[in-house]
Formats: sequence, structure tokens, C-alpha cells
Amino acid sequence: MLVLLGFAMIAVFMVLIMTKKLTPVLALIIVPTVFGLFAGAGLGIGPMVMDSMKSMTSTAALLMFAIVYFGLMIDVGLFDPLVKFILRKLGNDPAKVVLGTAILAAAVSLDGDGSTTFILTTAAMLPVYLRLKMSPVVLTCVAGLANGTMNILPWGGPTARAATALKIDVNDVFVPMVPSLIAGLVVVFVFSWLLGLQERNRLRATAPEIWGDVADAGDVFDGGTNRGDTGTGSSGRGFGPGRTAAKPGTGGGTGVVVLERTETVVDLADTGLTDTALDPNRKTLRPKLFWFNLGLTVAVMVMLVANLVPLPYVFMVGSAIALLVNFPKVKEQGAQLVAHAPSIVAVVSMVMAAAVLTGVLNGTGMVKEMSAWLVHIIPAEMGPFMAVITGLLSIPMTFFMSNDAFYFGVLPVLSETAAHYGISGAEMARASITGQPFHLQSPLVPAILLLVSLAKVELGDHHKKVLWRTAVISVVMLAVGMLTGSIGIG
Repeated sequence: MLVLLGFAMIAVFMVLIMTKKLTPVLALIIVPTVFGLFAGAGLGIGPMVMDSMKSMTSTAALLMFAIVYFGLMIDVGLFDPLVKFILRKLGNDPAKVVLGTAILAAAVSLDGDGSTTFILTTAAMLPVYLRLKMSPVVLTCVAGLANGTMNILPWGGPTARAATALKIDVNDVFVPMVPSLIAGLVVVFVFSWLLGLQERNRLRATAPEIWGDVADAGDVFDGGTNRGDTGTGSSGRGFGPGRTAAKPGTGGGTGVVVLERTETVVDLADTGLTDTALDPNRKTLRPKLFWFNLGLTVAVMVMLVANLVPLPYVFMVGSAIALLVNFPKVKEQGAQLVAHAPSIVAVVSMVMAAAVLTGVLNGTGMVKEMSAWLVHIIPAEMGPFMAVITGLLSIPMTFFMSNDAFYFGVLPVLSETAAHYGISGAEMARASITGQPFHLQSPLVPAILLLVSLAKVELGDHHKKVLWRTAVISVVMLAVGMLTGSIGIG
């Protein structure tokens, strides 16, 4: 019964948020509560949730003050030069912008922290997406793909957990998986380029007054160098910096529709990252403090990687210093905190609501029973394929349970069974981490909640675009592991 209730609860939750019948916060609270009562939790459901919530408080504090800190850095203009550099290098081509997003997210993911990756990627790229009228869902999808794939790095968490649970060296797990990591990243970049091409075609269809309707896309999206012979009445339309749009029939210009790089083509007032369109007149800019803010941010990043003190405290102190130096007046400090309150409430409320789901899953014993059932339904003749089965199971199982629950609760049992068929613990550990691209999209992962909140994207919309792609990446990584011999068959 607990197995059925557990799987049904996850299914109902996913359907409700993907069909937008409920917001993620309401679904995280209502669905587990109903199923927990059916599971016989009774009044004990309260302590279950509160115990789970205690483990979430430090995460909520980290995300809260990280939003405040990076929100301040965006407001004061720290990332403006980076956005200008990206625009200069990528131009106005959606395909290049999306591919650049993937490369940026993958590079920043080297620090092993998903929250930092999503904050920096969103801060740098969301203004570009909004300026070009591109879908922010594409941004969250690509960032999620890149970060999820890079999450198998030894310092990312799951690889260390798998190695610890099976008592083997972490390098024995990771090093043979490097070809799988490379293959996964290649698939990420291919998906990103295809998504960019889709955006390019969508913009042509939905905004012809800006993007035009041309046969040769290369002449349009040339990064700011218009190759069309506009001086001779060419039918090609181009984009270039420092030019104004001259519409046909207005009596001037070349009849070429041009998008200026300095023009804001959408209203940014309704986004969570206000004034990030390189607006040179926003009141919060602090150009004289650029080097101070850059030094402070580097110091925060160093402390984050060194892990000398708890990360929530690092961002608390960083936010306090940033506020004090950039906005010395008390009234200005209060205004800045209020300005970022919507983003804070959105992400912290989802983290707290997620405690209801995890509390019910663990407190009622659903997770334990679901894991045991999956292990027992594996036929004996499938024993030699335990590593492959583990890799496939890691895709859905790490989505609806924490990494700790899977790697310390499920993996040892699977590994013990596999040992009877000559499959080593290292092979089982390698197979188990291939599901990480899918895992990182789970609503139980605070970082993904932060990503969709900052980008003002519905979690259900994000899932529709990202889940099947992450499943493909996980399967590719597993297949490459089998081909290279790092994941064997007994």
C-alpha cells in the first residue's frame, strides 16, 4: 500500500504542476498532506514535516541571502560589463545566445554549487533573453542541462556520496567516468544549439516586424555585422550596432528593419531581476564602487569554494557589507531589501513547502518501501545487468528522493546483490551517478527552485522542456560508460 501511495503521490504532484492546476508551493503542501493522511500518518504528520523542515532551514537561509547579495550586485552594475561582453561576442543570434548560456553554465558549474551557477547564469543571460524576446524557459532548460551533467564532479556531492556509501576511493569512481561526462556535455551543447534554432524560427514567426522573414539566417544573425547589401535595395535584413530602424514607406533609410543593441525591446519592470538591461540611468548604479564589489564577490566565491565557514553565514556577511558600502543610508538599505522580497518569498516558500513532501515520504516509510519494492522486483536472471539497471533506476529514483536517501539507502542494497554476479562496487557507483542530470530538476532540489524563481518561469513549464532531455543525457552517459568498460556486465 505504501508503495502504491508513494508512486501515486509523485505522479499526482507532477501532473498538477505540469498542467498548472496548482502552483508548486500549493502542490508541495496539499498533495503530500492528503496522501500522508491516507497512509495513516494521522496527527503524526505534523512532527514528520517539522523534522524535515529543520534540515531545510540552513538551505532556506543560504538561498535567501544569496538572492539578496547577487540581486544587489546586479543592481549596482557589477554584471553590466559581462552582459555587454556577451552581447558583443554572441551578437543577436538566438542560437549563439543559447549555446553561450550552456557554455557559461557548464563553466560556472565547475565550483560544484548549483545555486551559485544558476544565480550567475541568470544574472548574466536573462537580460539578453529579455532584450531579444527569447523565452526564459529556454534559459532555465539549458542551465539545468549543463549543471545537472556537471554534477558528477567529485566535489559536486553525489559522486562522493556513492564512494562513501560503498567504501571506495572517489577517484576510482570519477576518473573512468570522464568520457561519459564529455559525451553528456556534447549532448547538452547539441540540445542547446537545437533549442536556439527553435527560438530563432519562433521569433521570425511571432515578431516579423523585428526579425524579418529571410531565406538565409546567416545574413540576419551575424552577431552585428550586416552582410546584406542594404545600400542597393537588397531584400536581406540585418542587425547592427548603432543603427536605427527605417521602415519601408517612411521615406528614409534603406527599408531594412534593424534591432539596435542598446534598445530594450521588452519591458523589464515585471521581471525578478529589475533594471538589468544595461540601463545606464538606473539610480542604483555604483560605477565608482565596481572594483570594491568585484573584490567582495571574488572573496565570497573563494569562501564558498574553501568551505571554511557555513555558506549561509558567508552570504549573510557579504550581503551586510554590500548593503552598508553601496547604500549607506538606512532608508536605501530598506528599499533594497524590499525590492528583492518577491524573489526571496518565491524561493524560500518553495523550499519550506518541499519539507512537507520529504517529511511525508520519509516519515510514513514510503521511500523505504518504494526502494525495497524496486530492488525485489528485479528478476534473478537480470543479475548480471545490475549496474545497467542501477543506472536506469537512478534516473527516476533520485528525482523523487534525496541523494542521501538513494546513495546511502538504496545503492548499498543494489551493490550487495550485484556482487554475487561479479560486478564491483566501483562499477555500481559509476552507474548510480548517471541519473544526476535528471535528479537536478527535482522540486526537492533547492537550486532548481531558485533558478525558476529568478527567471520567473513556472516549474511545470521548465519540466516540460527539460525532463526528457535530461533523461536522454543520462542514458547517453550510461551507454558511454558501458562502451568504455567503466560500467560492466557481470
